[in-house]
Amino acid sequence: MGKVGVTTAVVCAAAAACAVTALVVRNRMRSSGKWAPVAAVVKELEGRCATPVGKLRQVADAMTVEMHAGLASEGGSKLKMLISYVDNLPTGDETGLFYALDLGGTNFRVLRVQLGGKEGRVAKQEFEEVSIPPHLMVGGSDELFDFIASALAKFVASEGEDFHLPVGRQRELGFTFSFPVRQISIASGTLIKWTKGFNIDGTVGEDVVAELTRAMERQGLDMRVSALVNDTIGTLAGGRYYDNDVVAAVILGTGTNAAYVERAHAIPKWHGLLPKSGEMVINMEWGNFRSSHLPTTDYDQALDNESLNPGEQIFEKLISGMYLGEILRRVLLRLSKEASFFGDCVPPKLEVPFILRTPVMSAMHHDTSADLKVVGKKLNEVLGIPDTSLKTRKVVIQICDIIAKRGARLAAAGIVGILKKIGRDNAVKDGGRTVIAMDGGLYEHYTIFSECLQCTLKEMLGEEASSSVVVKLASDGSGIGAALLAASHSQYLQPVLS
Repeated sequence: MGKVGVTTAVVCAAAAACAVTALVVRNRMRSSGKWAPVAAVVKELEGRCATPVGKLRQVADAMTVEMHAGLASEGGSKLKMLISYVDNLPTGDETGLFYALDLGGTNFRVLRVQLGGKEGRVAKQEFEEVSIPPHLMVGGSDELFDFIASALAKFVASEGEDFHLPVGRQRELGFTFSFPVRQISIASGTLIKWTKGFNIDGTVGEDVVAELTRAMERQGLDMRVSALVNDTIGTLAGGRYYDNDVVAAVILGTGTNAAYVERAHAIPKWHGLLPKSGEMVINMEWGNFRSSHLPTTDYDQALDNESLNPGEQIFEKLISGMYLGEILRRVLLRLSKEASFFGDCVPPKLEVPFILRTPVMSAMHHDTSADLKVVGKKLNEVLGIPDTSLKTRKVVIQICDIIAKRGARLAAAGIVGILKKIGRDNAVKDGGRTVIAMDGGLYEHYTIFSECLQCTLKEMLGEEASSSVVVKLASDGSGIGAALLAASHSQYLQPVLS
């Protein structure tokens, strides 16, 4: 605990230092009449994005309330609280050869793992990534799934001697399908709609596992889909495999989502037999959370109005990597138009939506050079704005800080909402741990964001309770997690004797 405590203290001290720097910048801006309009816009942004701990507690409470409502009935909440049918998470005892197919965008991955139980763990793994030709993303269902099954069959054919399938057994696959699906069982679900540039009418309303199975049969591939999951549940499974104290998973990348382990009897809308484990993994789809307590701005409202899904995914639009850079662009555009922030003319590229991506924002935000040369370089390269002053660059960093920290603090509040729902928001008496498996490039690579999230958890939970809460980076959950879920839901598992 000592090392973690010291690290957290250093991180929080750094955050405080950043706040002092911002205050100095504001005071200097006020001292110059020319900068007064800039100072006014920044001050307004800071006020509208403010996340005092009292407001964050309201957000966490609202998240918990919506979780209850979403579990009570279908359509009872903006949170879908989808029943995943995953009632057996990996334990580490799994053995054998299992495959995974991870389809979530313009590429898909095929993966195989040889599991060796508690001692061997993941004894060996191999994967291949395949690009989907653009014409198949808008073609027919059979064509897409035949292409995927063909790549899978080639991958199976390359299976080396280090991988062992017991005689007489069928190969089993975990299928990560990161599109909206109405799950029917652990290994079946109907497609609600395509996203991410796919538009294949024939698949909507169809069971995607059945589509894949028929395609595998056409390829002569004898393989059974044991589990259909999304990437968040894959992350949860991968996290639990390595650490039995994992209770939830959060994705903070281009998009965002959360999944957690719920007591089966606490799901009123579940009408089936209670699983023997007494547990059920819930896919929250928390990106769609919304509440009057969320601190929003005119920039957020305009972004939402102009989006492909107005009124939807409000939480995601405040905290995820897809949108943070775009919010920054909108603030800079207003400063350019109303305060001649970049000179007399508005830079044309600044008018282009989503030109300023979050990795660029992160690079500028982390610039510690005396003259903030990274900020100057990125403004020139991405937005075509040369020769910016040091004062201008400092203001850009201040705006990055406001936007990123609002997102990080709201994400932390969402996590506290989950912990409250499962009774893990107070100090654990027996020295137990509560682990959140985290995946996604935003959390992994945007250090100021992730450190702020950690500090906020500590601030909200208090010293004692937060000492037992661990956020653990679990990269590539969606791949290996699916293979592990195929193992924990294998048709060859021996029934557990009571």
